[in-house]
Amino acid sequence: MRTDRRSRSRAGGPVGRLASAALVLAMSAGPASAFEARVLDSVVSVLPLWPGEKLGGTPGTPPGSAPEATAVAVLPGGLLATALHVVDRAEEITVRLADGRRTGAELVASDAATDLALLRIPADLPTLEMAPEPALGAPVCAVGNAFGLDLSVTCGVVSAVRRSGVGFNPVEDFIQTDASVNPGASGGALVDREGRLVGLLLAIFTKDADADIGVNFAVSAALLMRVVEDLAAHGRVLRPRSGFGVADLDPAGPGESVGVRVVAVEPGGAGAAAGLQEGDLVTSIAGRAVRKASDATAAIQLQRPGDRVALEVLRGGVRQALSVTLPP
Repeated sequence: MRTDRRSRSRAGGPVGRLASAALVLAMSAGPASAFEARVLDSVVSVLPLWPGEKLGGTPGTPPGSAPEATAVAVLPGGLLATALHVVDRAEEITVRLADGRRTGAELVASDAATDLALLRIPADLPTLEMAPEPALGAPVCAVGNAFGLDLSVTCGVVSAVRRSGVGFNPVEDFIQTDASVNPGASGGALVDREGRLVGLLLAIFTKDADADIGVNFAVSAALLMRVVEDLAAHGRVLRPRSGFGVADLDPAGPGESVGVRVVAVEPGGAGAAAGLQEGDLVTSIAGRAVRKASDATAAIQLQRPGDRVALEVLRGGVRQALSVTLPP
């Protein structure tokens, strides 16, 4: 996992029957085999071979002691999503399926802005259903290859949604959870009580040690699918251009309004066509409240080129509703 030493961290025998049973009692009160069939068959351990390291090693740690990683089947045809930071410089990638079999994996495409990568394996695993955005306090479970021990399950709740500006990636739309997540779980699944995918585990906050303290982040299912569908179809993410730039409000200001200030409008661009003006205060984009510039980035990057997006703007104290069509 990626850590922040304040700190940030980019988040391996088979899952035991006891762990599975405990999970099911907490989540859905069904048999352990039901959860295994719904979720565990769609999650794999990732063993990247880094230059100068043993299989599964990570740079900067002693060979053989580093954690591995995790990936989740998200599209048909053996396509798996994982964290880019665990495979970006790998010379070879092997995955270990839930039943213990190993197979090679190909890096299909990646997106540095979200730290996501798409792998392909010669096995068509069942894909997880995508969950809607969860409610605060909703029960969730993290499934990942923590410390290279193979797949394991931990449970907690949704601590926050729509987290951005955390500092890991240029584009962030995180689900925060207190479910225990540790190194090796990067690329793992955060699932709800129905076994649907809430997000892809990516990063943890820690203090002085690379270990979990209950502040963990998963890329939202919405942003995950927005990225991997483009990676599968085009080999890159097709990003829209808003045609305007925003900045955070001065923290020393009066604080009567919440939003981001428009500081630039591209002549002839989408923002200008929508009627935006420098000095406008944008409070909502596509129905998402905007409190800082990173929120605006997330709201725009969740859209596709050509989408028409609603904006709520304050101009001279008067609230206005605008609409912008996002070009490629």
